[in-house]
Amino acid sequence: MAKAKKSVYFCQNCGHEESKWLGQCPACKEWNTFVEEKITPAASKTVKERKEALVVTLSSVETDEDDRMLTGIEELDRVLGGGIVKGSLVLVGGDPGIGKSTLLLQVCQRLSASGRKLLYISGEESLKQIKLRANRMGEFTENLYLLCETSLGIIRGIIEQHKPDMVVIDSIQTMYNEEVGSAPGSVSQVRESTNVFMQLAKGFNISIFIVGHVTKEGTVAGPRVLEHMVDTVLYFEGDRHASYRILRGVKNRFGSTNEIGVFEMRKEGLAEVKNPSEFMLSGKPEHASGSVVACAMEGTRPMLMEIQALVCKSNFGMPRRTAAGLDYNRVNLLMAVLEKRLGLPLSSYDAYVNIAGGIRMNEPAADLGIVMAIASSYKNRPIAEDVIMFGEVGLSGEVRAVTMPEQRVAEAKKLGFKTCVIPEVSVKAVGEVRGVTIIGVKSVGEAISAGL
Repeated sequence: MAKAKKSVYFCQNCGHEESKWLGQCPACKEWNTFVEEKITPAASKTVKERKEALVVTLSSVETDEDDRMLTGIEELDRVLGGGIVKGSLVLVGGDPGIGKSTLLLQVCQRLSASGRKLLYISGEESLKQIKLRANRMGEFTENLYLLCETSLGIIRGIIEQHKPDMVVIDSIQTMYNEEVGSAPGSVSQVRESTNVFMQLAKGFNISIFIVGHVTKEGTVAGPRVLEHMVDTVLYFEGDRHASYRILRGVKNRFGSTNEIGVFEMRKEGLAEVKNPSEFMLSGKPEHASGSVVACAMEGTRPMLMEIQALVCKSNFGMPRRTAAGLDYNRVNLLMAVLEKRLGLPLSSYDAYVNIAGGIRMNEPAADLGIVMAIASSYKNRPIAEDVIMFGEVGLSGEVRAVTMPEQRVAEAKKLGFKTCVIPEVSVKAVGEVRGVTIIGVKSVGEAISAGL
């Protein structure tokens, strides 16, 4: 008699495998995430079918700049580390409707115009739906080929036959391998499909982009092992109802993971935002208390942002604290510093802190801006419009140094700011800047005296 198919249980959150169902995953500690899947043992290959592995020395491997393809979209090229690496496997994740398919179709438009051969495979949309979206973007050349298919076997045969320069898979959760008995989108199907595309990318030197859905927690649906298999993981962030989008590199084997790309959603597609600082500060109120401009670094790019705070008397016994775009615990910590070191009675006040524009920032350099915004709102004294502040605040109320102060001051000067309040230890590194007054502060008290 033939052996029955083996049943195993996979955690949908992290991919952990167990022989029986468990209420809580022992790896990621999530509840009710185990699903049952049937596993069919694969036939073992004979020795004759196995290919010989070629062993080479490191010095014999040659690389050049031609190994990267420039997409023509500078924001995307920056996040990728200078362009698309040939033979790379890139995962693009984000909320539904955020612009993943739009961005990749624009990449296909630019690369096809430069003579590259591209293949766009969709398992969710029909050819007419893709055509309608492409009509809004402009003209496409004959180098872009479309395919609506979910069978992994058919897709693999077409890629091996046409050998395009780049392939887009939209999305990985719709791909189906007939050799795996589970349903499309399951842990086994996603893992097996990604493994097949990885073999195609490395074997034929084809760059493959995979679109991945995200869960309500904001992580890619399916096992976490999916992120370990690919070369690069990109996340689209931002409110789908807002016009801006932020592309952030979470993992990149060929470049930095600190770079971001800023886009604006328009009718004809995603447009690059060349100066995100100016974009984030648009609409800043004049002569309003609780509004401070701070500077944070995203990789090598300085970004100016407006930190807003509203402090008002609490009508209940327990004051309310709210932080949007900032770490909630960090805001509470800085309020405790103000109360202890400067004597501000904030324990009986509600406090609401927000970064205008919906951007999220966790860099310690924003500490001084948060402190000044809270103090400005509490005292109801506005901060001058041409003042910018950045610095890390310690528990003793001291203002500590931050990285790359010269780039931050240069960005502030570019946007017309006349005064920069920075840590005292960073004044020497910045030096004299024509047209900008540099004020060094050692503590929060000095900063409040200089800014208010």
